[in-house]
Amino acid sequence: MTAEVVCRAAGQDAPAALGRLCSLPADRFAHEVWSCQPWLSRAADLPGRVEDVFSAGAVDELLSVRGLRTPFLRLAKDGRIVPPARYTGSGGSGATVPDQVRDDAVLRLFADGSTVVLQGLHRTWTPVGALAAELAADLGHPVQVNAYVTPPQSQGFAAHYDTHDVFVLQVDGTKRWVLHAPVLPDALPDEPWEQRAAEVEARADEPPLLDVVLEPGDCLYLPRGFLHSATALGGTSIHLTFGVHPTSERDLARALLEAVVAEVGRASLPVGWDPIGPDGLAALDEARKRVADRLNGLDLTKVAAVLHDTRSARQRPEPLSPLAQATAAAAVDGSTRVRLRRHLGERVEPDNSGGCVLVLADRRLPVRADDTPALNLLLTGEACRVADLPGPDPLSVVVSLLREGVLVVHPDRPAHP
Repeated sequence: MTAEVVCRAAGQDAPAALGRLCSLPADRFAHEVWSCQPWLSRAADLPGRVEDVFSAGAVDELLSVRGLRTPFLRLAKDGRIVPPARYTGSGGSGATVPDQVRDDAVLRLFADGSTVVLQGLHRTWTPVGALAAELAADLGHPVQVNAYVTPPQSQGFAAHYDTHDVFVLQVDGTKRWVLHAPVLPDALPDEPWEQRAAEVEARADEPPLLDVVLEPGDCLYLPRGFLHSATALGGTSIHLTFGVHPTSERDLARALLEAVVAEVGRASLPVGWDPIGPDGLAALDEARKRVADRLNGLDLTKVAAVLHDTRSARQRPEPLSPLAQATAAAAVDGSTRVRLRRHLGERVEPDNSGGCVLVLADRRLPVRADDTPALNLLLTGEACRVADLPGPDPLSVVVSLLREGVLVVHPDRPAHP
């Protein structure tokens, strides 16, 4: 198996997030690279500064003053996870949570060769979270981010594969990446590399598919299943991995079958039933026919809604400020401009009263028929002035949706830095 790894200038049609991490035009990435081959993008071919996303200073801030707790941090050395008890402890008087990160302990372990892994970084560092959310919107698949901080000349993890795609963005220092072809193409979440450790080890001894050094600002895309190992060169290395957790064809099949299972009978099979006997085979054949009939008669819009809601629950929406939001909801008037909270993953279902139900990842909000025109306008994502919304009482609609975290106040002018 071979894979072409090329560097090109960024395409003009690439969306903001995907174009920030990949030098290919979006359509070429989708049709030629996604899920099938690695792609290397050099910093010179990517827009923006990596320092605006993450930095060594950000690592120190997270480890020292943010009150970070496990599992937002783990350490590894020589391919083994360091027990959390070696670098966590109580926060002291009035903050006796027992698993807060001890910066001095992390210092000692890092100086001794341990790799620091900041997990769920999209939840703890705002610029990373914003880029991850936009990337998820571009790709249509949930995204999470980890940071790997590796001491000089150290290898955090031996050759392995992931069961999700990754974009590796080099932040600081340099790191050598060695790639090999998959031992299991399109590895699924229940097929981790440890189940094929011997095959992985043997494949890692073969000539590599790619042997490359990433420098600050470079980004490497790896589809799930490709073997990889990385070693810091010269000094401390920091890189981000944007993990893309794709929906697979198997997920679609599972959703279809679960919808059928919800409709089939509950009756017990006869006493003495033998799966491999004539009666058992006849029962299986009859069940297969009934399942096929139900499968062909499924309302696919309902299955699609389940898949949509599952995906929405896996991706965090745009952060909001609860205190500022509550204050804004109390002070809203006709001149207030609001917009839909980004990456909310909402959808709308009609109801029997002529209104609708706004379906969110964790709740359902009924909307009256008179208020649906205002809701439909807000769901476009455009900023709207309350007084310009249709309906008899748009103010109450906006206040309610602000309190539910569906809308956010849109400033009249950009805030000064």
